[in-house]
Amino acid sequence: MTKPLVGITGRRRDASVLAAPSGFADAPLDIFFADYATSVATAGGIPVFLPLDGDPDELLQRLDAVLFAGGEDVDPSNYGESPAPQLGATDRHRDAFELALVRGALAEDIPLLGICRGQQLLNVALGGTLVQHLDGHSQDEHRAERTHPVTFVDGTRQAALLGDRGAGTTAVNSFHHQVVDRLGDGVVAAAHDAAGSIEAIDVPDARAMAVQWHPEAFGGDPVFQWLVKEGTR
Repeated sequence: MTKPLVGITGRRRDASVLAAPSGFADAPLDIFFADYATSVATAGGIPVFLPLDGDPDELLQRLDAVLFAGGEDVDPSNYGESPAPQLGATDRHRDAFELALVRGALAEDIPLLGICRGQQLLNVALGGTLVQHLDGHSQDEHRAERTHPVTFVDGTRQAALLGDRGAGTTAVNSFHHQVVDRLGDGVVAAAHDAAGSIEAIDVPDARAMAVQWHPEAFGGDPVFQWLVKEGTR
């Protein structure tokens, strides 16, 4: 078997976030948190970063799986709404690039995993909408701290991978202020928090699922093993 090549999306910033010389302060960077790549590599895949200037169709011809990482809010124009006052930073370039990647991966049956923004993006790509703001859903604790429980829906991939055998629950972290609202076509809710917000989604007819929390912070999380296994030829 050949190790799968797993593409990881990220965000664009300028070099002012680094200790770069002043002449490079506005130089564009494409970046992502290394925990994503470490998680993919630990699960047995080959992680590669997907820059925003790549062509989605050409990239998908080479990739075996795709991981859609966290980041900015999805621009509400992508699901037919106007911005709420609490909307955070958006990046239409990233939205367009990643929506094309999602739809292309689904069309070509390439497995994909969405994390945080990635969950929201997957739902929007399939015609769903988002709640633009919820208070109190972003923790101050370290990313590896599991601060609240979620309950899984029987029969979903996440329930099989992550649900405790006794209760169908697990504790997760939380770093978001938006959640899935109306589910997209073919999308089912896979987990909820205590207030009923959707914390994970599954696409049963495709090799696609997503979680609202950040499993890359936990080390060896089964969702990465699933992604790598699905992408293995």
